[in-house]
Amino acid sequence: MAEQQQWAAVDDYLGALLTPEDPVLTAALQASDEAGLPHINVSALQGKLLNLLARSVQARRILEIGTLAGYSTIWLGRALPSDGRLVTLEAEPKHGEVARANLARAGLEGITDVRVGPALDTLPELVEESFDLVFIDADKPNIPEYFRWALVLTRPGGLVIVDNVVRRGAVVDEHSSDPAVQGARRFHEMLAAELRASATTIQTVGSKGHDGFTLAVVLPPGE
Repeated sequence: MAEQQQWAAVDDYLGALLTPEDPVLTAALQASDEAGLPHINVSALQGKLLNLLARSVQARRILEIGTLAGYSTIWLGRALPSDGRLVTLEAEPKHGEVARANLARAGLEGITDVRVGPALDTLPELVEESFDLVFIDADKPNIPEYFRWALVLTRPGGLVIVDNVVRRGAVVDEHSSDPAVQGARRFHEMLAAELRASATTIQTVGSKGHDGFTLAVVLPPGE
């Protein structure tokens, strides 16, 4: 408990300096709470990281798998140019409604496309498209399947980010009965053998506890 409190205190300190109060983002979180959505959005510091990563690859087209209330979508959308495009996939219709309202409030409705339905059903609709960055933050048992699609949909040199892949350290437990842990383990085992991407996973601690994320660069064919 003391460690968790220290992690949260550091996040509070850094967040106050590096991600000051933003009325649009605050309103998005309030709308999420009022709608009874789960408190599983990225932190402000993590959202800023997503924004910076999107800027670093000069993203013009972004795909997000797992919208929730659109908090991370706003961070990503703000990294796009005025003629950019962000497609975000959300399984729950209620979440999609909240996200659309939050994105409209953020002035991003013109460049964002919220698609509702199971991602494994809606991803095939994008097969003719190419994205500069893909952010995967959806149901963890299906992470391997989402990543397979990301490899198809991301341009060579593009970036894939996969969140919540350490599971409070439980990813090391091969006997875990948690489907989310087993999804994260299958993902890493697949990643180790994947020749189409170069990747690393970083552990994180903070207000969200102990977890981690994967960064993967999609390689050009034959590299």
